[in-house]
Amino acid sequence: MPVKIIRLHFAELWNNEYPQFVNQLITIVNKHNPDGLHLTKSYERVTALVPQLAKVKAQELSNALSNKLSELDAERDSVIKFIWDQGKSFARLSIPSLVPHVEVFRRFLNMHGKDIALANYNSETSRVKDMLADYDAKPEVKAAVEALNLTMFFEQLRSVNTTFDELFMQRTEDYATEEEVDNRAIRSDCDKQMVAFFDAIEYCSKEYDELDYQPLTNEINTHVEYYKTLLKARTTRRMAGKETSVEVPITQQ
Repeated sequence: MPVKIIRLHFAELWNNEYPQFVNQLITIVNKHNPDGLHLTKSYERVTALVPQLAKVKAQELSNALSNKLSELDAERDSVIKFIWDQGKSFARLSIPSLVPHVEVFRRFLNMHGKDIALANYNSETSRVKDMLADYDAKPEVKAAVEALNLTMFFEQLRSVNTTFDELFMQRTEDYATEEEVDNRAIRSDCDKQMVAFFDAIEYCSKEYDELDYQPLTNEINTHVEYYKTLLKARTTRRMAGKETSVEVPITQQ
């Protein structure tokens, strides 16, 4: 019996969604004996692209890492600015018990420079490390920070800076081993092969009356409909003025 595969506008899938969609499709097809359905050639053209799609996914993960570094750097700058702003505010205090602590704190800040947050990634990371090492080594500075209720902000800065440093090194290692990937070309090729595969299913369902293509078709259509529904909802939100680029990618069913 002739079948009809629901079609999806593949271009709407994000780069981190596209490989997932294809891998799920492959899992579905493998359950339905593509050899027995005379789909081997067209199906193998799809599966042959899996290694290339893995490169698309890897590059997208690298891009996500860069975005995370940018977020961490912004958070780090914010904490540094807050600490320095507190130094200015405390300078105007005249509470006798706090004046000695304020003097120690101000000298400490002046020693390390208020321009830390303006430095590049590597320089800022290094200077924050030096500042925190100095903070750890000087009991009078730690006492001043504690008296001024700023300990939690120094520990937040330590945590953010450490995480940033680890992720930055990871990204550097990734860049060293990463080959240049033409996502558009890979996806375009895969689009063509998936369309050809869907066409082959429809064609074979007409040519081989004795074979049942409906179970395979039903499962593929359910898979496609799942993505179509979520993509349509995302388009609706975007048209309504929502910033959809920051949303969580579509996950598996």
